[in-house]
Amino acid sequence: MASRVSVLTALIEPVINAMGYQLWGVEYLGQGKHSVLRVYLEKTGGVDIDDCAQASRQISSLLDVEDTIKSEYTLEVSSPGMDRMLFSLEQFQEYAGYHAKLRLTESFEGQRNFTGQIKAVKNDEVVLIMGEEEFTLPYELIEKANVISQV
Repeated sequence: MASRVSVLTALIEPVINAMGYQLWGVEYLGQGKHSVLRVYLEKTGGVDIDDCAQASRQISSLLDVEDTIKSEYTLEVSSPGMDRMLFSLEQFQEYAGYHAKLRLTESFEGQRNFTGQIKAVKNDEVVLIMGEEEFTLPYELIEKANVISQV
C-alpha cells in the first residue's frame, strides 16, 4: 500500500507543475486529531509569499475535492529554504559537496545521527564524509536529512 506522502505527492505534483513550480517535497506529520501537511515549492528566481498563497489555495481546493485527509489538518506551503530537507536521491546528488545533518530510522555502525559532507550518491546509498571517516548510508534508512547552510 502506498504511503500517505506518496499519495499526496502524486495528487499535488501535477497541480504545482501546471502552475510553473517544481515540487521540492511533501511532509505529513500526523499528530492525533490534528495533522500538518507541509508542501515545499521551488521555481527559478525563488518563491515568494504570493507564490505560496496561490499554491496553497490550489492545493487546498484539490484536497477538499479528493478528500484524501480525513482528519483536521493545517496546510503549510513554503520554499525549501536554506536548510532545506532532502527528499530524494536526486536531491542528495544535487547537493553533493554540501554539509548535511541526517537522522536514520535505525542505528548504523552504532549511531542514528550523522553530520558531514555529502560526497556522492552510489546506487541507493548516500556517501557522507564525517571528519576523517566515510560512511556509506543506505537511502532507505534515512528518516530525515537537512542541508546545513554555510553562511
